[in-house]
Amino acid sequence: MWMWRSVPWRGRVKQHRRNHHVIDISDIDVFLGLDVGKSEHHATAVTPAGKKAFDRRLPNSEPKLRKVFAKLQAKHGTVLVVVDQPASIGALPLAVAQNMGCPVAYLPALTMRRIADLYPGEAKTDARDAFVIADAARAMPHTLRSVDLDDETIAELEMIVGFDDDLVGEANRLSNRLRGLFTQVHPHLERVLGPRMQHPAILTLLQRFGSPAEIHAAGRLRVTTLIAPKAPRMAARLRRRSSPRSMSRLSSFPARMRPH
Repeated sequence: MWMWRSVPWRGRVKQHRRNHHVIDISDIDVFLGLDVGKSEHHATAVTPAGKKAFDRRLPNSEPKLRKVFAKLQAKHGTVLVVVDQPASIGALPLAVAQNMGCPVAYLPALTMRRIADLYPGEAKTDARDAFVIADAARAMPHTLRSVDLDDETIAELEMIVGFDDDLVGEANRLSNRLRGLFTQVHPHLERVLGPRMQHPAILTLLQRFGSPAEIHAAGRLRVTTLIAPKAPRMAARLRRRSSPRSMSRLSSFPARMRPH
């Protein structure tokens, strides 16, 4: 008979729970939530009473970060800096905060999204996310996680983030290369497909038909039927836009551009 004690990772789960402690906020005078971004963050600070003390965009530069942290420290006292991701774009504000003596923590993205559902309003904005992060730190400190990671964990996170950034950069490079190629040989095709080059429906279309001439030969019905399962609304729009005149232009695509 299956029993809980037979699970081999039971001890590791219990050990993890013992190691995870609630961050002490008894000495915190202001909670600063940062919705981090590549070039700038949105920063929102709330007092223990829940009143906003700061709410604006904050450039991702050390001098600007130091200026805001120092201002909040001088006016309120101890500042808890909380981000929604501790690695990559969130590394600089955490490093600056720790250097200035501010306690730091992070709110996992999934936890933040669940907490955000409890707040009024449905629009996802940087300002709203920053407020949710700050207010969650104030009212629900048990949701916070420590950023005191060992060197091995930090190295693994940096590797994963770097790999992901490389994939995104490569995908953008290939997309821009395809759009440039289509602009040279068939501007009309680029205007229709270019803005949606990375969409699964467009990729399926390009894989099935190697040239505008083949798209024209297939006919509107076959083309829209092909992409409809992956993009019903896009198929409907393309059907409306695909007049006989525009479809006839596709046959002028140079044969040398067809894939071999």
